[in-house]
Amino acid sequence: MKVDDFFSYHEEITEKGIFLTFSGILTHDFLIKLGTTLKSSMSLYNVDSNIVLKIFALVVEQSQNIIFYSAERLPVSSPNNEKMGIGTITVGLQGQHFFVLCGNRIANENVEKLRNKLVPIQKMGKDELKQYYKEQRRMDPDESSKGAGLGLIEMARKASQPIEFAFRKLDEGYSFFTLKTVI
Repeated sequence: MKVDDFFSYHEEITEKGIFLTFSGILTHDFLIKLGTTLKSSMSLYNVDSNIVLKIFALVVEQSQNIIFYSAERLPVSSPNNEKMGIGTITVGLQGQHFFVLCGNRIANENVEKLRNKLVPIQKMGKDELKQYYKEQRRMDPDESSKGAGLGLIEMARKASQPIEFAFRKLDEGYSFFTLKTVI
């Protein structure tokens, strides 16, 4: 990015209500720091503590999806040299509603599988989501899953509107997955 372009970038994110954004390697340690920063930012808006907790929970869930499932990964210094996911997480305010957006690369072979999990969740009401969550907790997770898709259901349960998502094909191997939740 050119130095002269940064003002336009700043104006664009301000216009869209974005007050917190991060793009890069997400680790559990960084997630804790991100949570502290988020709480400080939210205090500027005099937001009810229950809303702050919901937003923080959504940030955690979406960040964990990046940490565990992003196809773009880099090793981090840790006892077992694990690789952490790379992605982008954004928090903003549109009208009277806060939103959390996350995005990361996923393998094209996983797009339909993820879409098939998200479409039914997107169409469910609060009672249906509660029941579906209970059913999924009783099931064994997929081999590639860290929690039977419970995080996706939990996000939908916390959101005040249906979740939104999109897949943008990048090349023959990867797509960019975006998920939005609104409180």
